[in-house]
Amino acid sequence: MITTYGVVKSVHIACVALSGAGFVLRGAWMVRGSPMLARRWVRVLPHVVDTALLASAVALTLNTGQYPLAQDWLTAKLLGLLAYIVLGTLALKRGRTMGIRITAFCGALLAFAYIVAVAITKLAAPYGN
Repeated sequence: MITTYGVVKSVHIACVALSGAGFVLRGAWMVRGSPMLARRWVRVLPHVVDTALLASAVALTLNTGQYPLAQDWLTAKLLGLLAYIVLGTLALKRGRTMGIRITAFCGALLAFAYIVAVAITKLAAPYGN
């Protein structure tokens, strides 16, 4: 039997995969100087996916009663998300030089990997021990 929790978690995981894959693709286009980055769907679709990702995260939080600041691993995910957003914005929009953009892109990928590792292990320090 499929539960509401299971459906929401599946949507959340699918959005994580789509968001990550989309970021990698846009990063590759950025490095190549591709005109694809200027396409309307490329600028809009990530916001749609990330909105569904955030909505599913909020739904999971409410469903489980686990909240950031009360659960250290959720706090770590939230802080990782903030780092990912800042670095991703530098990588794809605000970085003044290609060197800054590529460095920020790599940092954003590391932040993304950290968020996923925290989600899987439910540990704020998933690489420890």
